Amino acid sequence: MVPKDPFMLLSYINTQLRDHYPSFSELCSSLDLDSEALSDKLAGIQYYYSEEKNQFIGR
Repeated sequence: MVPKDPFMLLSYINTQLRDHYPSFSELCSSLDLDSEALSDKLAGIQYYYSEEKNQFIGR
């Protein structure tokens, strides 16, 4: 289960990406997460996925 709070979610997702997954799509596939819903939730706090850095970064 992933955190519901957007800031806790951000921390969780970036940690998972750093430690276990080479891409956001692989993380979502492996954890059975809706990538669009997850991206939208993090966009709500102004964070967007960077393929280059393989993490969500603030703008």
